[in-house]
Amino acid sequence: MSDDIGHHCGIALIRLRKPLAHFAEKYGTCLWGFNQLFLLMEKQHNRGQDGAGIGSMKLNVSPGEPFLFRERSTSSNALSEIFREQMIVYQKMVDAGEIYPEFPDTVKQSFEYGGEVLMGHLRYGTYGSYGATACHPYFRKSNWAGKNLMLAANFNLTNVDALNQRLVGLGQHPIFQTDTQAILEEISYHLDAANDTLMVEGEEQGFFGPELSSRVCSELDLPDILQRAASRWDGGYVIAGIIGNGDSFVMRDPHGIRTGFFVQDDEVVAFASERAPLMTVFGKRAEEVFEIDPATVALVRANGEVVIEQIADPADRSASCSFERIYFSRGNDPDIYAERKKLGGAMAPQILDAVGKDFSKSVFSYVPNTAESAYYGLMDELRLVRRAEVKEKLGAAAEAGKVTEELIDELVMDNWPRGEKIANKDIKLRTFISQEAGRAQLVSHVYDITYGVVREGEDALVVIDDSIVRGTTLKQSIIKILSRSLPRKLVIASTAPQIRFPDCYGIDMSELGKFVAFQAAVELLRERKSLTLLDEVYEACKKALANGDSTENHVKRIYSSFSEEEVSAKIGELVRPENWDHQVEIVIIYQTIENLRGVLPNHSGDWYFTGDYPTPGGFRVCHKAFINYYENKDGRSY
Repeated sequence: MSDDIGHHCGIALIRLRKPLAHFAEKYGTCLWGFNQLFLLMEKQHNRGQDGAGIGSMKLNVSPGEPFLFRERSTSSNALSEIFREQMIVYQKMVDAGEIYPEFPDTVKQSFEYGGEVLMGHLRYGTYGSYGATACHPYFRKSNWAGKNLMLAANFNLTNVDALNQRLVGLGQHPIFQTDTQAILEEISYHLDAANDTLMVEGEEQGFFGPELSSRVCSELDLPDILQRAASRWDGGYVIAGIIGNGDSFVMRDPHGIRTGFFVQDDEVVAFASERAPLMTVFGKRAEEVFEIDPATVALVRANGEVVIEQIADPADRSASCSFERIYFSRGNDPDIYAERKKLGGAMAPQILDAVGKDFSKSVFSYVPNTAESAYYGLMDELRLVRRAEVKEKLGAAAEAGKVTEELIDELVMDNWPRGEKIANKDIKLRTFISQEAGRAQLVSHVYDITYGVVREGEDALVVIDDSIVRGTTLKQSIIKILSRSLPRKLVIASTAPQIRFPDCYGIDMSELGKFVAFQAAVELLRERKSLTLLDEVYEACKKALANGDSTENHVKRIYSSFSEEEVSAKIGELVRPENWDHQVEIVIIYQTIENLRGVLPNHSGDWYFTGDYPTPGGFRVCHKAFINYYENKDGRSY
């Protein structure tokens, strides 16, 4: 992706179903679970670089002994740093004689992360502070075992303010600093109530002391607690949690917006945000990794039993985030890799039209690194097109008895689609720029090109990208750099459709005025002297918010007068660098909605393309985003 946008976080949860001694004997270390947690998080590092956190729970610990632990960091290499520091602690204990690795009980007793339940979180900050206190896991402690709660989540809710006000109405004093706090307190409220009810019932039945506590912990109905807590949530989420009674869980929103997967065998139950990391870390085949269904909680009880239970009515329309497939998830998942290739291949007709269907004077490439899979799919499709052309012409020549060596050379040897790596991304430079105030002056050097590949003034250069959101990197960097090769035409093809509407379920792009597609539509309205439509939409959005109307997207009217091709053409003008003396023609092409849905039939979360939001909160956010744009206000719209 050429534009930087905030996106989904990553979660990991591991529940060992065997004692540490089993892993020491089979794998040579009591820290097998701890090591697997690191690998599972490292394989999801693409999901969050702003911070990391880990948690641990030890089962069946005697009273007076700590059993829940947490560590968080926002250092420049937070994930590796957290695990490195813990291994330093571990080694010091070994050197001091506090831990004997050959005796698993000493590991569990002395090392905080020698527990049976391990949790990890990778944070990509989209809102709020960026300090360690904003990192997950979030932790709520209590002297009552069953009231302890640790959470790590990949989520965004659109109605956090309403949830906090409800807590205030219940007599609580919530802290409004983060979205996560609202979720933590909401679950805790119902967790406390369940504990208290069971305690009263137990005392009435003659149970007291440790016996009463054990009874309460064993009878907690976690699915019921989570169902009550989540009944008012509006948004997308996958939430992992650990309860002090020994239960652990991962729950998914009713629309299936966020992703969650798990594996289980007699040794371990493990959860992650993506399927491929589970396959790699635990050596599983694709069919051995299960997706958590929407509106479902996957629960591992304290005794190791796995329970899958529906906690809400699944939405009529599944809205699994299509951006997971296009960009966010690692491309080594077998289905995602195949889908990204198909997305690239689906653009072949549009691209061929843009270059005049001339393979001999076209060079095909991609924006590194996430568009690479789509590029392979495009090249496969172009070769099929060319093969069909060659077959047709050879067949006609054979019928006419005119198959010559020269014709074969022309058709078979000289005119096949030519792919080259043109753009090169300087990752270290990008990291440096993200930390420096002078970003605007340096961003134009994030990419470089391979020189001497494109024939000056003769070849069209086609570069495929997985999405174009704001267009700023195109304008400030990519187009300038690619044009150094002096092609006759520069074609930028996005495998995602035009992003026209804000997101409020995970991607940090709720400021409508920053989308280049929206800017293009407004510019078209200006050219046609139709800017009064903005006033009409503004009034409609205000009225909708005031009346609580969340069934119609009034912002759609901004685009209704224009074809996708008209908007794309205007985008091509907008991303043309200012004061630029190159005469290179710039063409911008976007994937069609029809193609997208054809490639991703089971992932219909496309509200940022279509404006069709799966929950009422989406429409509210969209209207608020337009009002902010109209009133020239910056900031998040929810």
